[in-house]
Amino acid sequence: MDDEDYVRRAKDTEICKKCRNIVVGKGNLNAGIMFIGEAPGRNEDEQGLPFVGAAGKNLDNLLEKVGLTMNDVYIANILKCRPPENRNPLPEEIKAHTPWLIEQIKQIKPKVICSLGNYSTKFFLADGDVDKMDNMPGITQVHGKMRVIEFHGLKIKLIPLFHPAAIIYKRDLLNLWEDDMEIVKSEIKHKKLV
Repeated sequence: MDDEDYVRRAKDTEICKKCRNIVVGKGNLNAGIMFIGEAPGRNEDEQGLPFVGAAGKNLDNLLEKVGLTMNDVYIANILKCRPPENRNPLPEEIKAHTPWLIEQIKQIKPKVICSLGNYSTKFFLADGDVDKMDNMPGITQVHGKMRVIEFHGLKIKLIPLFHPAAIIYKRDLLNLWEDDMEIVKSEIKHKKLV
């Protein structure tokens, strides 16, 4: 499949028929580390870029605290279009959108993936099998617990993190996020990812 096929497949989903922009990703296409969230929000849908709203500002600040910028990472989402009213992604939407994400990962070949929130984390823990995602542990159980996974032929270190949007609504998660980002910082230094 080429990029046009991924765009066509995503556009065929009902959520993409109702969104303003398809949000592909942003950052360094040669990054050793990727941050992968759930789906675009309202600001992302308007601008066509991931993590540009309040959650994006949180992410930028947290990246800065560990010495990272957008030049060091690549950021994408499970879904490329905003679900109406920011509802949770449906399994058929995840199945339609994730082949594009998988291709992005294969092209970038990151050494580390930081999954942001429940859907992203469960997707990787289920090895991309959407039908197994419900059986995977949630982010509160696995955040900050790095593990090595085999994902579509790539050996990747997965570091599950709370979604930056969660910090907006639950300020007590900030300390946990900062602690978990220390694991990311250590991995960056150890693997010389930037």
